[in-house]
Amino acid sequence: MSVSILWVDDEIDQLKPHMIFLEKKGYDVTPVTNGEDALSLVKEQSFDIIFLDEQMPGMDGLATLNSLKIIKPGLPVVMITKSEEEEIMEDAIGGKISDYLIKPVNPNQILLTVKRILDRRRIRDEKSAQSYLRSFNEITMMINEQPEWDDWIKIYQRLTSWQMELEESEEGLQQVLQDQFQSANTGFGKFIENEYYDWLHAGRGDRPMLSPDLFNDVIFPTIEKGKSTFLFLIDCMRFDQWLVFEQMLIPYFQISTDFYYSILPTATPYSRNAIFAGLYPSQIERHYPKLWTQADDNETSLNQHEAELMKAQFERKKLNINPKYEKILQTSEGKKISERIVDYTQSTFSAFVINFVDTLVHTRSDSKILKEIAPDVPAFRELTRTWFAHSSLFQMLKKLSGQDVNIIITTDHGSIRAMRDTKVLGDRDTSTSLRYKFGRHLRCDDDAAIYFDKPGDYFLPRSNMNTNYIIAKEDYYFVYPTNYNKFQNKYHDTFQHGGASMEEMILPLAHLRPK
Repeated sequence: MSVSILWVDDEIDQLKPHMIFLEKKGYDVTPVTNGEDALSLVKEQSFDIIFLDEQMPGMDGLATLNSLKIIKPGLPVVMITKSEEEEIMEDAIGGKISDYLIKPVNPNQILLTVKRILDRRRIRDEKSAQSYLRSFNEITMMINEQPEWDDWIKIYQRLTSWQMELEESEEGLQQVLQDQFQSANTGFGKFIENEYYDWLHAGRGDRPMLSPDLFNDVIFPTIEKGKSTFLFLIDCMRFDQWLVFEQMLIPYFQISTDFYYSILPTATPYSRNAIFAGLYPSQIERHYPKLWTQADDNETSLNQHEAELMKAQFERKKLNINPKYEKILQTSEGKKISERIVDYTQSTFSAFVINFVDTLVHTRSDSKILKEIAPDVPAFRELTRTWFAHSSLFQMLKKLSGQDVNIIITTDHGSIRAMRDTKVLGDRDTSTSLRYKFGRHLRCDDDAAIYFDKPGDYFLPRSNMNTNYIIAKEDYYFVYPTNYNKFQNKYHDTFQHGGASMEEMILPLAHLRPK
């Protein structure tokens, strides 16, 4: 199918040799001498690319560009001008041109521009596919060579980067990547099963940073630098979602991203309480029994005391600081805080918990409409991008980019797309969550879960002597034999958390400094 070019120039007759050259190369060129005619044609006909003269009598190139973008926002436009003034270039770039050429232009220059713009995606996809297939063996070797905890972070980073780069590639290539990601999570689950106990009982230098270490290792040293420090904890944020947010924040901040590991279960009552308390769940239960209740899965009720736990952690550290704490559950709350966010710079430390991503995860599980809007990982990632672009959180961060402050952004756990069910046996008092359970004598397929038969050894509370925990691995979710088909269908292809996967356990920890 021939490529259709619209060329707009008040001196179009002088460009006849260029058009003949393009037509001999198989391109269909339509010439017009003014912006008005160009707009009329674009409304009536379909074009693949437009060459637009910047200096024309009447409606000039920039005015034409603005109107074109209203009619056909995605249509590539190449601006051609005699002027090299920076202001004109910025105006054109602000109008979302695809390229910018300075007169005089030669036919080969035009041809290369067409190929570069129209073939960009095909060439990019081909190069990306070739690069991934070259790195496939490297990643496979990393997975198979008994990686340590820091190696798993590198594996997860590389796979996530490829997942985002190849999201529009052909299905066959995406399936290869998906299979490799699943293979990595299989290996990661076995790694956690073998190493997690040792992490909990090792010295700090012999294991990764875990949830209870976050304040001691990151927050307190940052506070000691003397600037007002802000912690924004986005509940249930995955690394790929952070990469999306990071791109939008780069114009405002210098950003460096590290990683830490969530404790198990990777669920808000455990991981987030551990962060703010600086203690493991069983330690919170022992030292602050009034602030911990071993309930079923009501995450909201189990995280009512984060501010008090955080204050107690500051007191144990003997810091004469009154930390601020805000939990943002509703849009209206976020707007109110955004309006006065600069006031928080008067405090030494302020923590903000943002619940939207977690709410979105849970809502998608029950909403057919959201499943239609976000049917897979890339679409779900795009949905969170849209939220962040219009969020009060983004507004807060932009306002803080004008202040001399330290900002830390992280999460308490991630989520995984649950695609495989596994049957679990337990009594009626067993907890109802899908990626982890606690109860008496719980049993399921050994390949699908990690067993904690002695919860105390894993710093987890136990309601009685027979309590044990099971933690789902890979992308499994637990279903009872009773009404099996009903719940299998209900929770298949939902985003869940609580288990042992790279997406849930390996968490971004970003440091932002205003530019």
